[in-house]
Amino acid sequence: MTRKEVKVPSSRLTRASKFGGLLAKVATNVAYNGTKQLFSGNKPSVSDLVLTPSNLQKLTNELAAMRGAAMKLGQLLSMDAGELIPPELSHILAKLRDNAHAMPHKQLVTVLRDAWGDNWVDNFAYFNLKPFACASIGQVHIANDDSGIKLAIKLQYPGVSNAIKSDVDNLGRILKLSGLIPKQVDLNTLLEKTAEQLINEANYQLEASYIETFNDKLDNTQFALPNVSPLSTETILVMSFIEGMPIEQAAALPEETRNHIVKSLFSLFFVELFELKLMQTDPNFANYVFNNETHTIGLLDFGATREISPAISKGYLSLFSALSNQKNAQVEDAARTIGFFKQDIDATYLEQILALFDIASMPLRFDGEYNFATCTIATQLRAQSVTINKRKDQWHTPPVDALFIHRKIAGLYLIAKRLNAKVNVKHLFAKYAKEAK
Repeated sequence: MTRKEVKVPSSRLTRASKFGGLLAKVATNVAYNGTKQLFSGNKPSVSDLVLTPSNLQKLTNELAAMRGAAMKLGQLLSMDAGELIPPELSHILAKLRDNAHAMPHKQLVTVLRDAWGDNWVDNFAYFNLKPFACASIGQVHIANDDSGIKLAIKLQYPGVSNAIKSDVDNLGRILKLSGLIPKQVDLNTLLEKTAEQLINEANYQLEASYIETFNDKLDNTQFALPNVSPLSTETILVMSFIEGMPIEQAAALPEETRNHIVKSLFSLFFVELFELKLMQTDPNFANYVFNNETHTIGLLDFGATREISPAISKGYLSLFSALSNQKNAQVEDAARTIGFFKQDIDATYLEQILALFDIASMPLRFDGEYNFATCTIATQLRAQSVTINKRKDQWHTPPVDALFIHRKIAGLYLIAKRLNAKVNVKHLFAKYAKEAK
């Protein structure tokens, strides 16, 4: 696939001015369309005026061109905050997930020279200047070292790391301008915590340390992880290339193999949450490959790794145990301990939230191999969320850790459904359930 090349704005001033320009365009359109509708006898809401096709297209295009935290936050919000963001905005932000552009050749070479000097190419026997993949914070290139070892080289876009806080603040202003975020939602805290996570994702030395930890802790007969090269810097991560087919292509493999893949990924999730207390929270299909010769699952990206506090881990152990055993009173207690509810939550609204947990935990509650091929969890959750979205007076900002954990769960469900897998999730959790008693 040929990717469109768009220069990444690298200075905070340039990025801020682009946000300012975007806000000005949106505000101008709001004023113009508002005046038009008033003269026509209509009284439109601010959110209706912001969410015009023209404004939404401008928002999507600008964030995609800027990359960095602005694009990443849009991706996170579109996936993780279904109960916080109305469908109109979520739909637009979702487009950012597959809309990253590549750096132009001149900017790419500047990044390489800044990292390794004018003779940077001497480090490699081969270096493909066309990116293998592009994301919100960086792009990936294929290379070979002098020994012929195939490498995956993750290059961070210039200026992205230093602009995370201001990018998040500026995107927050746009979200507030939309009028779609109820005052009950603590958007400032949500943005602040998300910015912290994004700063960690842009720290490639931290990511390298996470790779080493997972390499040390995980079963290498089940999972294949990259090794980090000494050529890595703060903004470039050089790793061995993990061979395998894209995980979605495993859908064509025999049922036993498909079940093995999904069973392994659910087992990994429980290990991350309850044993390591360290979780790779981005279950994007592109972050997994499967090697059909070794039957190992390749884990490719650890930028979105998040440390899970003992309190959150313990809270989820209690929550999952209660859900697995269908003990409603304990489900409420565990969810309240984690921080899902306000103290003065309305009884009817509480029932609606608990119904969401009930739907989402179907695989955990099912006694036997749950058939993800016929899974309708996503559809049921959307239908239930419509009712919840009408109760804006009861909306409450969930713990940020919970957003990332639920993002991982939702991603695993999608992979399991894509592979038409059958897995006994209840059995996989059983050994941890004993600790909850």
